[in-house]
Amino acid sequence: MEAAVQSWIVLPEHCNGAGRLFGGKLMEWIDLVAAVAARRYARGRVTTAAVDHLEFHAPAYLDDIVVLEGVVTSTGKTSMEVQVDSFVESDRGERKRVNRAYLVLVAIGEDGQPRQVPAFVPKTEEQKARWLAAQRRREVREQRRKEGF
Repeated sequence: MEAAVQSWIVLPEHCNGAGRLFGGKLMEWIDLVAAVAARRYARGRVTTAAVDHLEFHAPAYLDDIVVLEGVVTSTGKTSMEVQVDSFVESDRGERKRVNRAYLVLVAIGEDGQPRQVPAFVPKTEEQKARWLAAQRRREVREQRRKEGF
């Protein structure tokens, strides 16, 4: 399975007046990590179609190390769901999860139109659990589309 991992040190320009990482900056980083995981999986360009779920569990502060890990959890015909977990890492390497997000990205062909991606086939128990949860989220997204959301 193709994954993406990226680390940043939270700098002053990433923070609000309280010295906390801007949520919008973390969202930008999440989108980048999701795009890398999806591009690796699709072997080509992608575009973000939706941010399906985004929760902030704890803050990150100035000078913290923030680590993001993105992994494809399921695919459709042209789309991929990517789970991105964000952690604050201590100087001893201990991690505390501060965020989890689910994004839907679409593979884009040379003509700028959506193109087919390889089917995701879960192999490990963890992949199977993520895939099942992704199918439930997909059903919710489809229901929302039908309702006009």
